[in-house]
Amino acid sequence: MSEFTNVTVVKKANIYFDGQVTSRTIQFNDGSRKTLGIMQPGDYEFGTTEKEIMEILAGELEILLPDADTWQKITAGESFTVPANSKFSLKVKTLTDYCCSYINE
Repeated sequence: MSEFTNVTVVKKANIYFDGQVTSRTIQFNDGSRKTLGIMQPGDYEFGTTEKEIMEILAGELEILLPDADTWQKITAGESFTVPANSKFSLKVKTLTDYCCSYINE
C-alpha cells in the first residue's frame, strides 16, 4: 500500500535519540495506528509494548531481534516483526524511511 486514505495524522512528532529518529503517528478509523518515520545512520535500541511490524521503505539496516544471536540485514522492500514487551537493536547503515504498524493481540 503506497498511501493511506481517511486517516488522522497527529501533528506532534515522535522524536528519539536527539532527533536522529523521528516519526508521525497515523490513526485509522478502526482504531489501529501506524507511524511513518526516518532514521539517520546510527545504533539504536527500542522497546515495544505492542507487537510491531516494521516495513523498510528505503534504506539499509541490521537488526538484532529478541532472543537472536546474529544480526539480520534488512533493506528497502523488506519487513520484520518484533514481539510485544521486548527490546530490539538496530544498526542503521543509510538514511532509512520506515512504516511501523502496531498490532494489538
